Order: sequence, then structure tokens, then C-alpha cells
Amino acid sequence: MFVRHVLAAPAAVHASVQPLAADAYDLTTGRLVGTSAALLALAGVVVGGLALARATGRIGNSNAKRGALVALVAGLIGMAVGAVNLAVADGGPGTGNGVVGGAVALVLGSVAALLGPVTLIRSRRPGRPSAPST
Repeated sequence: MFVRHVLAAPAAVHASVQPLAADAYDLTTGRLVGTSAALLALAGVVVGGLALARATGRIGNSNAKRGALVALVAGLIGMAVGAVNLAVADGGPGTGNGVVGGAVALVLGSVAALLGPVTLIRSRRPGRPSAPST
């Protein structure tokens, strides 16, 4: 009888260490960090896309270098925060650790980080077309 209780104790301890899944609508710290990183990376993609359109002469003729730098920095920060969020997560999607937001931040951050240098290269080209006048 004594052996049975001793052997059952580690199983009870192991069950209490398992992470609990959060409800679908709970905003946990991990989800907040992952979502914030994804939104920052998305903003980098939007700014980088607009800057690339300006550099190619499709939207106005304003300076695209500032937008390219903003896209690059936002993408790198989004990627870094998303990677850290994924590294410290102790569960998969649906556990409230922000795994999905961290993964989205990595993907969007890499797109924004690539749009920045491409825009800088395009804006330095001599003889680029000017904006059409209407």
C-alpha cells in the first residue's frame, strides 16, 4: 500500500506543472506581446510598401528614404520581439502564450525588413521615372 502512494506522487506533481490552455477570448500577457509585435511588423510592411511606391514614382514624388528606414526598423523590432515571444512560450497555439502572434510577427517583420533596403536601392537609382502629372 505504501509503495502505491509513493509511485503515484510524481504523476500528481507532473500533472500540476502542465500549462493550462487559456480561453479563446482571454488577453494574456503572451498574446498581448505577440499581437503588438505582429501589429508593429504590419505597420512596417504598410510603410515600406508606400515608400517603395514613392521610390518608383507611382505615388507622388516625396522622399522615400524615411519610410524605408521606418520599415526596416519596425520590421527588425517586430522580428526580435516575435522571436523572443516564441522562445519563452511553453505551449503551442491556443495556450495563451502568443505563439501565433509571434510567428506572424516573424513573417511580417521579415517582409518589412526586406522592403526597407529594396526601397533604399530603388530610391538611389538615377533616372527613375517621375510621377505622372494629371
